[in-house]
Amino acid sequence: MAPRAHMSSGRLSQGLLLLWVLLGHTQAVHTDAVTTSFGQDAGTSPPMAMSNRTAQSIDEKYTDLTLGCWYYFVDLMRNVTTSELCEWKVISRPYSELRGCLEFWAERLNYSYPNALAEQYIFQSHHRYFHNCTLEHPVYFDPPEDVLLAMIIAPICLIPFLVTLVIWRSKDSKAQ
Repeated sequence: MAPRAHMSSGRLSQGLLLLWVLLGHTQAVHTDAVTTSFGQDAGTSPPMAMSNRTAQSIDEKYTDLTLGCWYYFVDLMRNVTTSELCEWKVISRPYSELRGCLEFWAERLNYSYPNALAEQYIFQSHHRYFHNCTLEHPVYFDPPEDVLLAMIIAPICLIPFLVTLVIWRSKDSKAQ
């Protein structure tokens, strides 16, 4: 499968290349348990998947590569001040980079996306950075269908009544 062409900047491709080189040296570090969980520190610790020291499966490769995506995201978020954490214009790039990186490696390894590990990274990012974000402006939704129907039918029914009333009053005034 060809690599994904969607890259928001040259910096992403340089970052991915750097991650590939750096992760090439850390792929052999594993433990014997096979679990997926969040670290004790919910700060910048990523979701971890650990496995035995046999030949790396696609799951293990994806886990190692996406760990680099997480660290890159954390590094980008260091440049965001606390007051800017809920401003989409500021956080859209790091957030999109994380999602894009997770999707890129899944596609590259022929791994399903979205997947449980990618979702854990996204949930971890929300838990760590965006949990205090609230909507400053209310979001308006369409009214329920019965209310919408009443709002449409009322003027339609009212127009013939008003036209009849105007014609009747104009004939009445001519008679006088």
